[in-house]
Amino acid sequence: MKLKALIIEDNEQNMYMLSFLLEKNNYEVFQAFNGLDGINIAKENSPDVILLDIQLPVMDGYHVAKELRKSEDLKHIPIVAVTSHAMVGDREKAMESGATGYIEKPVDPDNFIQRMESYFSEELLQRRIQL
Repeated sequence: MKLKALIIEDNEQNMYMLSFLLEKNNYEVFQAFNGLDGINIAKENSPDVILLDIQLPVMDGYHVAKELRKSEDLKHIPIVAVTSHAMVGDREKAMESGATGYIEKPVDPDNFIQRMESYFSEELLQRRIQL
């Protein structure tokens, strides 16, 4: 069974690229184009990893991460902020809101999967290796 990834991203080009990279690496991909939909999709599908843009319509990524961390079923899931918010303090703010990791845009397609998976727990890495 494939690992499941939820991408919460409002930019269609970024969504396409991230989806392509994940699917190419044998992930099942779920997509949300705003924060509220992202929370609902996460609750419905219990993904193995969530890729979260910060600048989103309806609810920003900081708020989304905080809401996801309130759910008993979702609080263990790695949340990787994938964002162009790259000013001093942005990484810390993302981590304080509940993100597990932080990757700046534009992402490098050659090392994106490796960087994302560096935030996985040992258990999740083992599941990934077995697939």
